[in-house]
Amino acid sequence: MKLRHLVAAVVFALTAVAAPAAATPSGLPVEIHGRTVDRYPEGIAWDPTRQAFLIGSLATGRISVVGRDGVPHPFAVAPGVSTFGLHVDAVRNRFLVTYGDIGNGERSSDATTYKQSGVAIYNLRTGRLERRVNLNTTRLNPAGGRHSVNDLAIDALGNAYVTDPAADAIYRISPLGRASVLVRDARLHSDTIGANGIVWDPAGFLLTVRYDTGKLFRITLRGRISAVSTGVALVGGDGLARLADGRLVAVTNKLGAPGKEAVTVLRSADHYRSARVVSSIAWPVSGPTTAAVTPGGVYVLSGGIDVLLAGGQSDGFTIRRM
Repeated sequence: MKLRHLVAAVVFALTAVAAPAAATPSGLPVEIHGRTVDRYPEGIAWDPTRQAFLIGSLATGRISVVGRDGVPHPFAVAPGVSTFGLHVDAVRNRFLVTYGDIGNGERSSDATTYKQSGVAIYNLRTGRLERRVNLNTTRLNPAGGRHSVNDLAIDALGNAYVTDPAADAIYRISPLGRASVLVRDARLHSDTIGANGIVWDPAGFLLTVRYDTGKLFRITLRGRISAVSTGVALVGGDGLARLADGRLVAVTNKLGAPGKEAVTVLRSADHYRSARVVSSIAWPVSGPTTAAVTPGGVYVLSGGIDVLLAGGQSDGFTIRRM
């Protein structure tokens, strides 16, 4: 082979290896860019019935469907100022959304900021609101204080478990909409942002991460809470996702704490009484908040909230594969 042909072959091979894949084996793009008039989506979920994502909005609270083309299609009317965590419960033909007000929505007011706090339950097929559960009542929070729920997880029986980063409690909502306090513990409380992301493990417990300290907690269905020994603090821990093989995906950011913009994967051999980090990736898109598990892999949402908190404006969002 002549030298110039050899050089050309090497360059071609290197280029082929370095070029990003256009799509995953499932057909999902590696990266989806979109724009939305509803702005600043914080939560994301995968809808297997549509083979698409659902996203919320800090600005308007509305929920939209986003497909492979990145174009959002308004789907459900929000009952609150802002929407945060989303969870699709396809088995029961519903999806659940946390709503509240942390002071940066279009309809934020003194009457709602850190007072509005609840979960909205929708029909997955039609987007019709079926139930609204208020989680800031005197029965649930007799001491008052600030409240605005953030994320939720669902167990095999359809019970939902909801975090409140402004408080010290995790709530449980039965399939019939009855709300109660699963656990109230000072270790969940923060003067800034406390317990945030939450996931259900089929072994019968919950995992939640405290945003400001990065501490991971294990919570039983009897409300017993214990710290998980991880060897590393997940400071800025926002969204959590559980993979089918039991690994835990944690999205961290620096939106409200000195964390790193990263996606970290942990594994446990003792049902998360302890865990070890198996990988940690510096995230290339600023402001990641949470992740959704899809047939094409784990996708992480960056909704421009970093721009909002810096005093700017943005209508863009990125959904990128881990």
